[in-house]
Order: sequence, then structure tokens, then C-alpha cells
Amino acid sequence: MSKPPTLTLPPEARAYRLATARGEFAVHEAVPGGPARGTALLVPGYTGSKEDFIGLLGPLAAAGYRVVSVDGRGQHESGGPRTQAPYALAELARDVLAQTAALDAGGPVHLLGHSLGGLIVRTAVVRDPAPYASLTLLSSGPGPVCEDQRSRTKLLVSALEAMGGDMAGIWAAMRAMDPRDAPPEDPALAAFLRERWMGTVPEQLMVTGRALLEEPDRIEELAAAAPGLAKLVLSGESDPVWPVSEMDAMARRLGAARVVVPGTEHSPNADNPLATAAALVAFWVGSDGSGTR
Repeated sequence: MSKPPTLTLPPEARAYRLATARGEFAVHEAVPGGPARGTALLVPGYTGSKEDFIGLLGPLAAAGYRVVSVDGRGQHESGGPRTQAPYALAELARDVLAQTAALDAGGPVHLLGHSLGGLIVRTAVVRDPAPYASLTLLSSGPGPVCEDQRSRTKLLVSALEAMGGDMAGIWAAMRAMDPRDAPPEDPALAAFLRERWMGTVPEQLMVTGRALLEEPDRIEELAAAAPGLAKLVLSGESDPVWPVSEMDAMARRLGAARVVVPGTEHSPNADNPLATAAALVAFWVGSDGSGTR
């Protein structure tokens, strides 16, 4: 799970609930001091939340972008039903399209999905690419996760099903498996991680966990649905969820720009937000009308 580098919003950011045609979603929004050169929507990954992007908000707003990060349906502070159907990728993609419309950006939106969020946003773009100026797949691969991650995800989904969604019991079991020599976490961060876990709907984790295990490679479908859309594949230099080599090949198949953030792993947005923000700005400048695509 991603661990935010800080839990404090920058001065230019605020937290609120975004009203959409598909319900309300908890968001963080940062705005530049002057006219915005574009709007970006950031979608988090499995077990994640809008806080995973806190480190990006200030740098991206300083570069002139309005940035909105969201808790998806069933994640952290957004809430959701205790049934499984609403968490299918197709439904979560419709949520992203509704969030995009509710931003009232006055122009196309830069869309980014981290990890599982990448599977969700690509589904949204296949459904309707028109609202978007660009698509960034951040630490997200073309199909199912790698074998080691498959084992971990299967274990978690099975535990959620067997324990009837006992989030407190599963959290305690997961923490009991932490390495004994792991450095102690900041108490505020540890409290937040537990709070986020407890706020996530177990059915969301069951359904999206299966998506990580079963979602087919849809890269050709994505390329065909949005041939003119600027695309970026962004990752760390190593990744325990999808091999970096798979992301390299995915970028070639999409005709996408490719950036690797040195010294980072599955969450460059948290490991090195300044370098990640710089890569995003360089890409967005080439796809929002202020540069060449």
C-alpha cells in the first residue's frame, strides 16, 4: 500500500466532497495562484486513497495546474454499498467519467491512474476518450499482476471472503506479518493507514482484487479507442506489482511517452513527488495546447 510522504495538505489545497451524477466523492483539490493552464484528475490504486497524491498537489499547482485527487467508490472517505456489483471496473470507470464532468473544467482533463487506478482510467477512456487531454498510467501494467503479487492478492481476497469483511481482524493479521526488523512508522502515519483501511468497503477490495488477478490485456483496445490521445507510462525503476519490462512494452504498444523516476518503486508519487510532478508537467505541457504533442 502507498504511504503518503505527509498528511498535511499544502496551503493551496482543500478537502471537500465532489457532487456528481453518480453520488458524492471525497477529494483533495489544489489550485494555482493564477489562471490554470489545465485540470488533472488523479485516481488512486488498490488499498489506496486521495492522500497518496498529497506530495504532488503543491508542485503541480505551482506549475499552473488545477489538481483533483479522489477517493473512489468504497475507498476511505467516499463510502459505498456493501454489495459487490458497484465495484466492477466498468462501474468505477463510469464514476471517473462522472467525476470528470463534475469538475466543470472548461476544457479537456489530464487523467491519471495509479496501479489499480490505471486499470480503471483506461476503462473510462475506452468508454469515452472525449473529455481527456491526456492519459497517464502510473505504475500500472497491461493485464494481471505478477505471480508474487497474485499470491498476496489471492490471500487477501480469500481472507476478506472467509472473515465476512472483518476489516479490523484482517488489519491485525496483516500487521502481525510485518518484518520484526521493519523501522517503526510515524504514529500519525500508522493511525492514518489503519483509519484508511477501516474506512474502505471490503466488497470493494474483493471485487477490485479479483480485477487485479483477472483483468485481461486491453492495450490494443485502448490504443484503438483513443489513437490521438497523448499517453504516458510512468513508473519507478523497480516494481513488485508489474515488471518494469511489461510497462516498457506497454508504452511501445500504445505509442506512449515513457518515463522512469530513478530511485522509486511502485509509488513514485509518494517516493519522490517532486520528480514525479516534474515528469507530469513536462508531459502535460506537450498535450494541453501549450506545446507539441
